[in-house]
This record gives sequence, C-alpha cells and structure tokens, in this order.
Amino acid sequence: MIIKVFPDKEKAKSILEMANSREEFLKEIGKTKAYSTIVPENYYEVIKELCLAIILTDGYKATGENAHKELIDFMRKYKEFNDFEIETIQDLRIRRNKSTYEGKPIEQIYLENKMDILIKIISKLKKILERKLD
Repeated sequence: MIIKVFPDKEKAKSILEMANSREEFLKEIGKTKAYSTIVPENYYEVIKELCLAIILTDGYKATGENAHKELIDFMRKYKEFNDFEIETIQDLRIRRNKSTYEGKPIEQIYLENKMDILIKIISKLKKILERKLD
C-alpha cells in the first residue's frame, strides 16, 4: 500500500548514498560469473532504493505485503519510464524474491541479456532523484 507521509529529502539523500555504495560494489563483482545470482539481486536493491528515495521526496512510502510491487508500479507516474522498463523491474523483483526466499538461482544469461536495460533504468532513476533533491 502506498501511503501519504511528510516528504523527507534527508532520508532520500541517505538512501541515495546507500544505492551508490551498492552500485560501486556491483562494479567490483559484476563481471564475475560466479556471482550470477548476487549481482542481479543487488541491481534490484539499487533500483528499489532509488524508487524508495523518489517516492519519499514526493511524500509517500510503500508499506505492507506488496510494498515493493506497488513501489515499482508507482514509477509509472514518471513519463521517463515505459511499460517495458517497469515490467523489467517487476521481473527482476520476482526473480530476486525467488532466489532470496526459495533458493532459486538467477542464471548468468539473464544478467547478460538485461544488463543494459538495468543500467539505463538506474540512470533514469538517478536523474529523477537528482532533480527532486535540488
């Protein structure tokens, strides 16, 4: 459920710092095939954190059982994203949940096929957030 809260730019900045740290971590391990599940999980975390920071600046937060799904769907509000990009994030969320909660690995080919779009999504999220934090 998406609920109205007081906009919190300071918390959004802190979350952005965490997302940036994860991104640096990904640069270190991202090319190693041994981490084919850990890398996409961390891409998901970066994207989720950036989405969270964005909605915090709008004065919202996601809570409850379907919080992450609704958080991602909230990004449809931004014209920068098309349906394919939102569905890509949702697919990554589902894969991440299966790996985290069911122990199902994410195959290396998934990351090879999706890397460019994930990087593009992260770039768009950061631009939106930078604009909102100015």
